[in-house]
Amino acid sequence: MSYFTTKDGTEIYYKDWGAGQPVVFSHGWPLSSDAWEDAMFAFASNGYRCIAADRRGHGRSSQPWTGNDMDTYADDLAALVEHLDVKDAIHIGHSTGGGEVVRYIGRHGTKRVAAAALVSDITPVMLKSASNPLGLPIEPFDEIRAGVLRDRAQYFADLSGPFYGANRPGSKVSQGLRDFFVMQSLMAGMPACYFCVKVFSETDLTEDLKKIDVPTLFVHGSDDQVVPLADSALLSSKIVKNAQLKVYEGAPHGLPSTEKDRLNADLLAFARALRKTAATASSFA
Repeated sequence: MSYFTTKDGTEIYYKDWGAGQPVVFSHGWPLSSDAWEDAMFAFASNGYRCIAADRRGHGRSSQPWTGNDMDTYADDLAALVEHLDVKDAIHIGHSTGGGEVVRYIGRHGTKRVAAAALVSDITPVMLKSASNPLGLPIEPFDEIRAGVLRDRAQYFADLSGPFYGANRPGSKVSQGLRDFFVMQSLMAGMPACYFCVKVFSETDLTEDLKKIDVPTLFVHGSDDQVVPLADSALLSSKIVKNAQLKVYEGAPHGLPSTEKDRLNADLLAFARALRKTAATASSFA
């Protein structure tokens, strides 16, 4: 398996599939890079190089007590792309991974970035406050922390329902997918499971969004029970200049799995459009 070591000694596991323009995937809490495998396979099969890491504390990476904050997550992502000398990359992030991509751009710029796609992501900020009246109150996030400490195996089993919309009438979500969610979640260490709740709920990414100067696509489900649409993509897509927004009617939070065929087609179309734009621009150069 492939690993690299960060400056603080944390070992980060990553996958590197295919060849072509690089596409870098960032996963959500409390999952791993496995959550992006459907999209990675689709992109690698269509002439792209696909890279995805397990965030520190998650999956097969080290489980340090420290570094469970958005700045460190973003710096780890920067270290990965520098380790692999990745340039002209399309960054795709889901949920907390979307926040990671946005903070990475906010801290490190877009010199290595061609575009960004943010799926069911947590931006601009989830927690309700005087400046964010549409946000969620602190109580649901406190309950997540309490559930993790009380019985995280059962908590993650229960969370898989709203995550994939399996609690909705007529849901066709398989038990296997829900079990896969639990398996990935239980690979994460307790520090990441607990401390990352504050990261994804309280990190304000508004100023980072303003720094994005590459083509950006937001994709969000209208029935996202984890990161409600009204407080996320509807706001973020207005902050990023010339951003595109696609809303999947009735779709849940776990779009990379439940809507994988549609999502992968939309992401590939977004990536191919970049190539056409670049080719047209070069012809006039």
